[in-house]
Amino acid sequence: MKFITFWHNDQQKTGVVDGELVIDVQQAERQKIGDVTVRGHLLDWIEKGESYLNRIDEIVQWAQDQKQGQFLYELKHVRLAAPIPRPRKNIFCIGKNYADHAKELGSAADIPEHPMVFSKPPTTVTGPEMPVLLHSEVTDSLDYEGELAVVIGKQGKGISKQEAYEYVFGYTIINDVTARDLQQRHKQYLLGKSLDSACPMGPYLVHKSEVANPHSLKIETKINGEVRQSANTEQMIFDIPTLISTISSGTTLEPGDVIATGTPAGVGKGMKPPQYLRDGDIMEITIESLGTLKNTVSGE
Repeated sequence: MKFITFWHNDQQKTGVVDGELVIDVQQAERQKIGDVTVRGHLLDWIEKGESYLNRIDEIVQWAQDQKQGQFLYELKHVRLAAPIPRPRKNIFCIGKNYADHAKELGSAADIPEHPMVFSKPPTTVTGPEMPVLLHSEVTDSLDYEGELAVVIGKQGKGISKQEAYEYVFGYTIINDVTARDLQQRHKQYLLGKSLDSACPMGPYLVHKSEVANPHSLKIETKINGEVRQSANTEQMIFDIPTLISTISSGTTLEPGDVIATGTPAGVGKGMKPPQYLRDGDIMEITIESLGTLKNTVSGE
């Protein structure tokens, strides 16, 4: 299933995408049984586990058979939010997880021996088609980073690589927008990664059952239609089981936690000369099976 958080008639709802349609799960259940037992938003659904998702799947299958109803909306007529509009804690991010990206920002000596982990606060998260603020009052070096993100499905600590996928709920796309000058000035990543709107997420959260191999996905970033990043997730230095195992070795992972797995080569800073984002730039990140995350840079 492709889960979304969306706005319809000024109400924030949670649904499932079916082609060009959106199924409002709660409204579908109301029509199906005359009551609503599936409550809360996507973060709540993730937290309640597989049995809850099985109930949602039954509702979705029923809705698909109906072909019409007040629980169906055209996708183009709803406004998407980030699938998890407000994560409960900081997003875990991985630095220099593609060798070519490490080299474009330094040299082969900069390829890490262990995962480089930093974070972005929940206040950075914004949705598809939403503006990404230029923040010209604090930076003149705003950059893009297209990334595959993993969403955790159940609580765990000390998770082994062998059992890591048992803790995955699904996958989405993140743009790890970065103020390179702040990153350099403060000698660490947090402030340069933490500007408001600096973490577009979406458009969907795709359940892991629909992604056969997360390490065989084409990832592409376009700026104003020009391909800047083109790679495959098979090029990651540290794979998803390694990342989950490393982070959880002393830190409890919880349902809804987000891990951004790093960006490939082709960022603005790595170009000669560097090409940073400007007012009006259109960023499009496409990952195979996950859709396209599109945002426009805004100087206002």
